[in-house]
Amino acid sequence: MAKVKQQPMSRELARRETISGYLFLLPSLLFFLVFVVYPMVMCVFTSLTDATMADSGGNFIGITNYLNLFQDPIFIKALINTVIIVVVSVPIVCVFSLWVGARIYNTRDWACSAFRVIFYLPVVTGSVAVTVVWKWIYHYYNGVLNFVGTSAGLWEKNINWLGDPKFALGCIILILITTSVGQPIVLYVSALGNVDHTLVEAAQVDGATDLQVFWKVKWPQIMPTTLYILVITTINSFQCFALIQLLTSGGPNHATDTVMYYIYYSAFTLYKYGYANAMGVVLALCIAALSAVQFKLAKTD
Repeated sequence: MAKVKQQPMSRELARRETISGYLFLLPSLLFFLVFVVYPMVMCVFTSLTDATMADSGGNFIGITNYLNLFQDPIFIKALINTVIIVVVSVPIVCVFSLWVGARIYNTRDWACSAFRVIFYLPVVTGSVAVTVVWKWIYHYYNGVLNFVGTSAGLWEKNINWLGDPKFALGCIILILITTSVGQPIVLYVSALGNVDHTLVEAAQVDGATDLQVFWKVKWPQIMPTTLYILVITTINSFQCFALIQLLTSGGPNHATDTVMYYIYYSAFTLYKYGYANAMGVVLALCIAALSAVQFKLAKTD
């Protein structure tokens, strides 16, 4: 059968289609420019000023805010706390989610769906409601954790979980982990369902162990999902704010301060808008740099 030669599109028709395409894109493009690009540009510009509540424009002071940041012991403490949260929570969330996803994937359909619902509930539950529950669990006098611990003889007297600098940050990390594993588990179950099972069966026929099948066959195929989970979990950990605001307000003695909370405190309590924007720029650069490293390490040919 002879192939029908496709007529080239005329320049006028191509021009009209291009204009139509841009007109359809225009609402989203305007939204992106006004609510994303413009605030980003203004954030960078304001970080170079001494803008305050009284003077929103401020005076241009160059990189003074950035120099002051790294001489500010509270910011240094908040940055260290943020890094600790990321370094601890991200690997635990990814490994635990992969393990749970692999385990429930092989269960019956109804059981797999039930487990996914159970693990995903904290994600769709309001952060305020989750925080109230955990605050009750950690309560010094009437908390479930202290009741169970003292009743079982694990410790002699009640522990002030959120009021003791030794435990406060760990308690925040635990809550962050429990509220972060839902989405990765659902994503891993879906990714494992898309694995080419003919390759799995071929490897098993060749005598590969379960670990070898996972590492050599399944892992490369779920790597894009893993990369996505790493990036979004890292961003969420860097932006930890609601838990701090609702539970500890950065205390005790700045033990749970994070960069996001210190940005909020500097901007809306101290009214140092330029200083807060400088912290926002530094945080954005940290997230971008770490995400780039993750993309580089996870890149496969």
